[in-house]
Amino acid sequence: MNDTTQLPPLPDHLSIDPRSPHHNAEVFKHPVGIRFNGKERTDVEEYCVSEGWIKVAAGKVVDRKGRPMLIKLKGTVEPYYAV
Repeated sequence: MNDTTQLPPLPDHLSIDPRSPHHNAEVFKHPVGIRFNGKERTDVEEYCVSEGWIKVAAGKVVDRKGRPMLIKLKGTVEPYYAV
């Protein structure tokens, strides 16, 4: 890893939806990974470390605005930069 690059700290609550108040564009300039209950997850839409949950799409089901329906899974959440 290049020491001249400063990565912003990963927030406690982060969402990939730009309309969300928990969206942080600076964090998404770098690849972010999520480890949930010890397993890598690539389908996470939103997470909260302190409350211990992630939100993932519920299959191909969408709401009336065309966004995926999300389900909340509870467990151990570990975000990291995949550098």
